[in-house]
Amino acid sequence: MKSKFMLAALAGTALVATSALAEDVTLTVESWRNDDLTLWQDKIIPAFEAAHPGIKVKFTPSAPTEYNAVLNSKLDAGSAGDLITCRPFDASLALYEAGHLAALDDMDAMSNFSDVAKSAWQTDDGSASFCVPMASVIHGFIYNKEAFEELGLEVPETEDEFFAALEKIKEDGTYIPMAMGTNDQWEAATMGYNNIGPNYWKGEEGRKALIDGEQKLTDEQWVAPYATLAKWADYLGDGYEAQTYPDSQNLFTLGRAAIYPAGSWEISGFNAQADFEMGAFKAPVKSAGDTCYISDHTDIGIGMNASTEHPEAAKAFLTWVASPEFADIFGNALPGFFPLSNAPVELDDPLAKEFVSWRDECESTIRSTYQILSRGTPNLENETWGASAAAIKGTETPEALGAKLQSGLESWYEPQQ
Repeated sequence: MKSKFMLAALAGTALVATSALAEDVTLTVESWRNDDLTLWQDKIIPAFEAAHPGIKVKFTPSAPTEYNAVLNSKLDAGSAGDLITCRPFDASLALYEAGHLAALDDMDAMSNFSDVAKSAWQTDDGSASFCVPMASVIHGFIYNKEAFEELGLEVPETEDEFFAALEKIKEDGTYIPMAMGTNDQWEAATMGYNNIGPNYWKGEEGRKALIDGEQKLTDEQWVAPYATLAKWADYLGDGYEAQTYPDSQNLFTLGRAAIYPAGSWEISGFNAQADFEMGAFKAPVKSAGDTCYISDHTDIGIGMNASTEHPEAAKAFLTWVASPEFADIFGNALPGFFPLSNAPVELDDPLAKEFVSWRDECESTIRSTYQILSRGTPNLENETWGASAAAIKGTETPEALGAKLQSGLESWYEPQQ
């Protein structure tokens, strides 16, 4: 009897163990992209789960402005998800250095990305990669094609043509020439300074020279974009100083403004809200025939929480993110976020195709403040927000702004001392 009882107990234990092994593993994804919830629920997660039975995925985004603080709190408390959506460069590097993100160099799938794509989520010396690159965004200008046709405007290619178009729109009075405010400040830097600036400092050449200490923020190529931004003020409409980012989006999508200084991330939202045909043009060059430079910014990656209880399942998901299937889903379901893998993706959205076509015409670079230069106090990225807004409002001269930024940078950054 005792033997039979033991056999039954062992069989019961085996059944429990088998049942436990058969249970689905659930991976939780942390992200700031709450706008993407439907995309994940309707397309990304079903595609992954169909190919990976036994692994379930939950997408749990935070508000974009709260993400860093919420994520850090969860990581410190040990309650963060298995997969962590990564901002580029320093914010994610800090998470890796704090032991929160796992190194991913042992994943064969990392070979699907160029060195440039991986650089946003690597240590400074490139010895460790800690996030799988997902997508970049490209800066430029979105315009109302109907407004341009009404006013007989051509797409501007040079700065003179750009300001001539703005002047003509202003004189006509039907449309606000350009929809952007300075209330939130970051747009002035992101869609202003780092949109037009690469044509002045020659993209990667100037950005790397600034990091190396070979150029300074008081040099002409870094000051001149502020002088150009100052000229924007005449074309932003009444009350632009109090105009928020959502205000600007609404002005454009409601057809009240002709041009919107943009990032390609706006495409999905604008497609849903605007009832007119849109086009896009890149930042105008100084003179016809000049080499053009675009901000093609490595924007979003995804890494593994070093404390996850499901590392193998997490790596299976990350490997899939590096696949052509994911690139095709992401690139077309979220037009304006351009996949970074080496796999070619045929984009369907005409506005997204226009933005990405500039890669064939221009030199690509990333935002000047994102790598290394915003690690200290004062933070150069945040200081550039204020400086760009001040340039537009005319509260400080371009030269004074350059001197202030240079002083702040050299106060803590040794190559600039």
